[in-house]
Amino acid sequence: MKQFEGKVVLITGAGSGMGRAAAILLAQRGAAVALVGRRESKLNDAVTEIAAAGGCALALPGDVSRPEDVERAVTRTLENFGALHHAVNNAGVSGDFTHLVDMTPAQWQRTIDIDLNSLFYGIKYEIPAILAAGGGSIVNVSSVFADRGGPTADYSSAKHGIRGLTRTAAIQFGRQGVRVNELQPGVIDTEMTQANPEGAQKVADTGIPLGRVGTGDEVAKAIAFLLSDDASYINGAHLAVDGGFLA
Repeated sequence: MKQFEGKVVLITGAGSGMGRAAAILLAQRGAAVALVGRRESKLNDAVTEIAAAGGCALALPGDVSRPEDVERAVTRTLENFGALHHAVNNAGVSGDFTHLVDMTPAQWQRTIDIDLNSLFYGIKYEIPAILAAGGGSIVNVSSVFADRGGPTADYSSAKHGIRGLTRTAAIQFGRQGVRVNELQPGVIDTEMTQANPEGAQKVADTGIPLGRVGTGDEVAKAIAFLLSDDASYINGAHLAVDGGFLA
Protein backbone atom coordinates (compact mmCIF):
# COMPACT_ATOMS: atom_id res chain seq x y z
CA MET A 1 0.00 0.00 0.00
CA LYS A 2 1.70 3.21 -1.23
CA GLN A 3 -0.70 5.78 0.20
CA PHE A 4 2.17 8.25 0.73
CA GLU A 5 3.70 7.89 -2.72
CA GLY A 6 5.16 11.25 -3.78
CA LYS A 7 4.89 12.71 -0.28
CA VAL A 8 7.68 13.98 1.97
CA VAL A 9 7.50 13.56 5.74
CA LEU A 10 9.79 15.08 8.37
CA ILE A 11 10.00 13.19 11.68
CA THR A 12 11.76 14.36 14.84
CA GLY A 13 13.09 11.94 17.41
CA ALA A 14 13.42 9.49 14.53
CA GLY A 15 16.54 7.61 15.59
CA SER A 16 14.75 5.19 17.89
CA GLY A 17 11.43 4.12 19.36
CA MET A 18 8.20 5.50 18.00
CA GLY A 19 9.88 7.97 15.66
CA ARG A 20 11.99 5.29 14.01
CA ALA A 21 8.98 2.98 13.69
CA ALA A 22 6.98 5.78 12.06
CA ALA A 23 9.80 6.56 9.64
CA ILE A 24 10.11 2.92 8.56
CA LEU A 25 6.35 2.47 8.12
CA LEU A 26 5.86 5.71 6.20
CA ALA A 27 8.78 4.85 3.92
CA GLN A 28 7.22 1.43 3.29
CA ARG A 29 4.06 3.24 2.27
CA GLY A 30 5.89 5.35 -0.28
CA ALA A 31 6.99 8.51 1.54
CA ALA A 32 10.40 10.11 1.36
CA VAL A 33 11.31 10.61 5.01
CA ALA A 34 13.61 13.13 6.68
CA LEU A 35 14.81 11.81 10.04
CA VAL A 36 15.77 14.36 12.68
CA GLY A 37 17.50 13.56 15.97
CA ARG A 38 20.52 14.15 18.16
CA ARG A 39 22.23 10.77 17.67
CA GLU A 40 23.61 10.66 14.15
CA SER A 41 24.59 6.99 14.31
CA LYS A 42 21.01 6.00 15.19
CA LEU A 43 19.65 8.09 12.33
CA ASN A 44 22.12 6.55 9.90
CA ASP A 45 21.13 3.05 11.02
CA ALA A 46 17.48 3.85 10.35
CA VAL A 47 18.28 5.37 6.94
CA THR A 48 20.28 2.26 6.02
CA GLU A 49 17.39 -0.01 6.99
CA ILE A 50 14.92 2.07 4.98
CA ALA A 51 17.20 2.18 1.94
CA ALA A 52 17.78 -1.59 2.09
CA ALA A 53 14.02 -2.06 1.81
CA GLY A 54 13.87 0.21 -1.22
CA GLY A 55 12.77 3.38 0.59
CA CYS A 56 14.07 6.92 0.48
CA ALA A 57 15.37 8.59 3.64
CA LEU A 58 17.65 11.39 4.80
CA ALA A 59 19.42 11.72 8.16
CA LEU A 60 19.39 15.22 9.65
CA PRO A 61 21.31 15.37 12.95
CA GLY A 62 20.24 18.23 15.18
CA ASP A 63 18.97 19.34 18.56
CA VAL A 64 15.26 20.15 18.35
CA SER A 65 15.47 22.33 21.45
CA ARG A 66 17.41 24.80 19.27
CA PRO A 67 15.18 26.71 16.84
CA GLU A 68 18.02 27.15 14.37
CA ASP A 69 18.48 23.37 14.17
CA VAL A 70 14.78 22.84 13.45
CA GLU A 71 14.76 25.53 10.78
CA ARG A 72 17.85 23.97 9.20
CA ALA A 73 16.19 20.54 9.18
CA VAL A 74 13.20 21.89 7.27
CA THR A 75 15.47 23.78 4.87
CA ARG A 76 17.58 20.70 4.16
CA THR A 77 14.45 18.61 3.65
CA LEU A 78 13.27 21.07 1.01
CA GLU A 79 16.71 21.16 -0.62
CA ASN A 80 16.88 17.36 -0.83
CA PHE A 81 13.28 16.41 -1.60
CA GLY A 82 11.83 19.61 -3.06
CA ALA A 83 8.80 19.84 -0.78
CA LEU A 84 7.34 19.02 2.62
CA HIS A 85 3.84 17.58 2.93
CA HIS A 86 3.65 16.12 6.44
CA ALA A 87 5.47 16.29 9.76
CA VAL A 88 5.62 14.23 12.94
CA ASN A 89 6.86 16.22 15.93
CA ASN A 90 7.83 13.32 18.14
CA ALA A 91 11.09 14.13 19.94
CA GLY A 92 10.90 14.15 23.73
CA VAL A 93 12.47 13.18 27.02
CA SER A 94 10.92 11.58 30.08
CA GLY A 95 11.47 14.54 32.39
CA ASP A 96 13.08 14.67 35.79
CA PHE A 97 11.65 12.55 38.59
CA THR A 98 12.67 15.12 41.19
CA HIS A 99 9.85 16.18 43.50
CA LEU A 100 8.21 19.37 42.26
CA VAL A 101 9.47 21.69 44.99
CA ASP A 102 12.99 20.25 44.75
CA MET A 103 13.23 20.63 40.99
CA THR A 104 15.72 23.24 39.80
CA PRO A 105 14.83 25.81 37.15
CA ALA A 106 17.45 24.19 34.90
CA GLN A 107 15.79 20.77 35.20
CA TRP A 108 12.40 22.28 34.44
CA GLN A 109 13.69 24.30 31.49
CA ARG A 110 15.46 21.37 29.83
CA THR A 111 12.27 19.31 29.67
CA ILE A 112 10.12 22.23 28.53
CA ASP A 113 12.66 23.06 25.80
CA ILE A 114 12.66 19.54 24.39
CA ASP A 115 9.09 18.40 25.05
CA LEU A 116 7.17 21.61 24.28
CA ASN A 117 9.28 24.38 22.77
CA SER A 118 10.63 22.03 20.10
CA LEU A 119 7.09 21.42 18.86
CA PHE A 120 6.51 25.15 18.57
CA TYR A 121 9.71 25.44 16.52
CA GLY A 122 8.60 22.51 14.39
CA ILE A 123 5.19 23.96 13.62
CA LYS A 124 6.65 27.41 13.02
CA TYR A 125 8.99 26.20 10.28
CA GLU A 126 7.03 23.22 8.95
CA ILE A 127 3.72 24.95 8.22
CA PRO A 128 5.05 27.49 5.67
CA ALA A 129 6.71 24.64 3.78
CA ILE A 130 3.57 22.49 3.91
CA LEU A 131 1.46 25.41 2.70
CA ALA A 132 3.87 25.92 -0.20
CA ALA A 133 3.35 22.26 -1.14
CA GLY A 134 -0.42 22.78 -1.29
CA GLY A 135 -1.35 21.54 2.17
CA GLY A 136 -0.85 18.47 4.31
CA SER A 137 -0.90 17.41 7.93
CA ILE A 138 1.06 17.40 11.17
CA VAL A 139 0.99 15.00 14.09
CA ASN A 140 2.24 16.26 17.45
CA VAL A 141 3.18 13.41 19.75
CA SER A 142 2.33 14.11 23.38
CA SER A 143 1.43 11.49 26.00
CA VAL A 144 -1.45 10.13 28.04
CA PHE A 145 -0.14 12.57 30.65
CA ALA A 146 -1.55 15.40 28.56
CA ASP A 147 -4.81 14.32 30.19
CA ARG A 148 -3.71 13.78 33.77
CA GLY A 149 -1.02 14.68 36.25
CA GLY A 150 2.04 12.51 36.23
CA PRO A 151 5.03 11.56 38.36
CA THR A 152 7.09 14.31 36.72
CA ALA A 153 5.78 17.88 36.83
CA ASP A 154 7.93 19.12 33.97
CA TYR A 155 6.92 16.28 31.62
CA SER A 156 3.21 16.44 32.37
CA SER A 157 3.16 20.23 32.05
CA ALA A 158 4.89 20.09 28.68
CA LYS A 159 2.49 17.45 27.38
CA HIS A 160 -0.51 19.51 28.53
CA GLY A 161 0.98 22.42 26.58
CA ILE A 162 1.06 20.37 23.38
CA ARG A 163 -2.74 20.15 23.54
CA GLY A 164 -3.12 23.93 23.38
CA LEU A 165 -0.46 24.31 20.71
CA THR A 166 -2.08 21.65 18.54
CA ARG A 167 -5.57 23.08 18.81
CA THR A 168 -4.43 26.62 18.07
CA ALA A 169 -2.50 25.53 14.98
CA ALA A 170 -5.47 23.46 13.82
CA ILE A 171 -7.75 26.50 14.10
CA GLN A 172 -5.37 28.91 12.44
CA PHE A 173 -4.39 26.75 9.46
CA GLY A 174 -7.29 24.37 8.85
CA ARG A 175 -8.90 26.58 6.20
CA GLN A 176 -5.52 26.77 4.43
CA GLY A 177 -5.35 23.02 4.08
CA VAL A 178 -3.14 21.99 6.99
CA ARG A 179 -4.56 19.58 9.55
CA VAL A 180 -2.86 19.38 12.95
CA ASN A 181 -3.61 16.61 15.43
CA GLU A 182 -2.21 15.21 18.67
CA LEU A 183 -1.28 11.59 19.31
CA GLN A 184 -1.11 10.37 22.92
CA PRO A 185 1.00 7.25 23.40
CA GLY A 186 0.61 5.31 26.61
CA VAL A 187 3.24 2.93 27.95
CA ILE A 188 5.12 1.91 24.81
CA ASP A 189 8.15 -0.36 24.38
CA THR A 190 10.86 2.26 23.83
CA GLU A 191 14.25 3.06 25.32
CA MET A 192 12.46 4.93 28.12
CA THR A 193 10.45 1.89 29.22
CA GLN A 194 13.33 -0.51 28.57
CA ALA A 195 15.31 1.40 31.20
CA ASN A 196 12.68 0.33 33.77
CA PRO A 197 10.98 -2.82 32.44
CA GLU A 198 9.68 -3.85 35.85
CA GLY A 199 7.94 -0.51 36.30
CA ALA A 200 6.45 -0.66 32.81
CA GLN A 201 5.13 -4.16 33.40
CA LYS A 202 3.63 -3.14 36.73
CA VAL A 203 1.70 -0.36 35.02
CA ALA A 204 0.58 -2.82 32.34
CA ASP A 205 -0.59 -5.31 34.93
CA THR A 206 -2.47 -2.84 37.11
CA GLY A 207 -3.50 0.09 34.91
CA ILE A 208 -3.87 -1.01 31.30
CA PRO A 209 -7.06 -2.90 30.38
CA LEU A 210 -5.30 -4.71 27.52
CA GLY A 211 -2.74 -5.93 30.04
CA ARG A 212 0.40 -5.21 28.07
CA VAL A 213 2.83 -2.55 26.92
CA GLY A 214 2.27 -1.16 23.43
CA THR A 215 4.68 -1.36 20.51
CA GLY A 216 6.26 1.30 18.37
CA ASP A 217 4.60 -0.23 15.32
CA GLU A 218 1.16 0.26 16.87
CA VAL A 219 1.92 3.93 17.44
CA ALA A 220 3.36 4.28 13.93
CA LYS A 221 0.15 2.97 12.37
CA ALA A 222 -1.89 5.55 14.29
CA ILE A 223 0.48 8.30 13.16
CA ALA A 224 0.15 7.17 9.56
CA PHE A 225 -3.64 7.22 9.85
CA LEU A 226 -3.72 10.78 11.20
CA LEU A 227 -1.36 11.98 8.46
CA SER A 228 -3.29 10.26 5.69
CA ASP A 229 -6.34 11.26 3.68
CA ASP A 230 -8.26 8.62 5.63
CA ALA A 231 -8.30 11.22 8.43
CA SER A 232 -9.28 14.07 6.13
CA TYR A 233 -11.97 15.42 8.49
CA ILE A 234 -9.94 15.06 11.68
CA ASN A 235 -8.35 18.32 12.80
CA GLY A 236 -7.42 19.60 16.26
CA ALA A 237 -8.18 16.18 17.78
CA HIS A 238 -6.28 13.99 20.21
CA LEU A 239 -6.02 10.23 19.84
CA ALA A 240 -4.81 7.98 22.65
CA VAL A 241 -2.88 4.83 21.77
CA ASP A 242 -2.72 3.48 25.28
CA GLY A 243 -4.43 0.10 25.61
CA GLY A 244 -7.21 1.76 27.57
CA PHE A 245 -4.98 3.42 30.19
CA LEU A 246 -7.02 6.64 30.17
CA ALA A 247 -10.30 4.74 30.30
